[in-house]
Amino acid sequence: MNYNKSNVRLTVRFWLLYFLYEWIGQASIANEYHRYLVNACVIVPITGLATWFTTEVLIKRYFLKKRNTAFWIGFIVSAIVFTLLRRAFNYYYTYPLYYPQGWSTMPYLFLPKLIIEAVNIYLIVALYTMFYFLRAWYEQQRIAQELQRDKAEAQLELLKSQVQPHFIFNTLNNIYSFSLKNHPKTSDLIYRLSSLLSYMLYDSRKEFIPVRKEMEYIHNYIELEKIRYGERLDVAVNCFDAVDTFNIPPFLLLPLVENSFKHGVNNDVGNSWIRIDLTVKEDWLTVKIENSRVGDSYNGHAVYKGIGLQNVKKRLEILYPDRHEFKYMGEGQSFLTVVKLKKT
Repeated sequence: MNYNKSNVRLTVRFWLLYFLYEWIGQASIANEYHRYLVNACVIVPITGLATWFTTEVLIKRYFLKKRNTAFWIGFIVSAIVFTLLRRAFNYYYTYPLYYPQGWSTMPYLFLPKLIIEAVNIYLIVALYTMFYFLRAWYEQQRIAQELQRDKAEAQLELLKSQVQPHFIFNTLNNIYSFSLKNHPKTSDLIYRLSSLLSYMLYDSRKEFIPVRKEMEYIHNYIELEKIRYGERLDVAVNCFDAVDTFNIPPFLLLPLVENSFKHGVNNDVGNSWIRIDLTVKEDWLTVKIENSRVGDSYNGHAVYKGIGLQNVKKRLEILYPDRHEFKYMGEGQSFLTVVKLKKT
């Protein structure tokens, strides 16, 4: 792990606290501040060097790379070296000045004392290593979350870009067919398309928009289609509750309406109908889009292979995890799609 500012702060605070403990903490008990200042100036660097060698060399270069034999050999050898260094300071400096009877009665390589010295060093090594790698783990989690968020945002932009060309292509085909017939409504189609393009250029850049704006966009789309189908198409849009407080991603509902035309109205040479209902209950917005169909001219699985509805499904999964319902059903002469969204 690279030493960024957070790691430097962690290191400085940790070793400063440990130094104060070895000096002030120990000295306040025996009231020997000079003795324990010298002790801290020697013991803390030895422990710090043991910690650095363990984390930066042994763990990173050997343990994390699955070189376990080299790790354990290095750990045992380094533990012996640092233990002997600490023991040498206490034996040759502290004992003669402050504990002469111990210096005369215990040898330098006295096993119980060596064990105590090793424990004193490697308890601190273990504590620092725990904080060090816990910090590294949190940093990795933060980076992973940022990458996931960036990935989701990139995917949303891609899905948006799929909606716009898909819709423009369909609308231009309609205008083209009218122009070939010199239909008087061609200019009206072009005007409505320009309004839709304005919506695409500006409102589509927003993460969320009011439901009202999306419904205005859908209304323009429906009017374009009604001109094409004439009297044989009946469209009803009903908003049974106030939806002013609800915001949704742009182009979320349009593919559902497009689906009703593509797989319902287009396949019906007779009279066709589409019904769109919006209701609000507590914090849930429910949108039901139902259209007529000719017998079993299409089934649910075929419908959901298209770009439009797969787009809706993916966007709902990204933007409304565990806060949405998306289902469809075909029965008799009608096909129903239902979207439920929990208020954000």
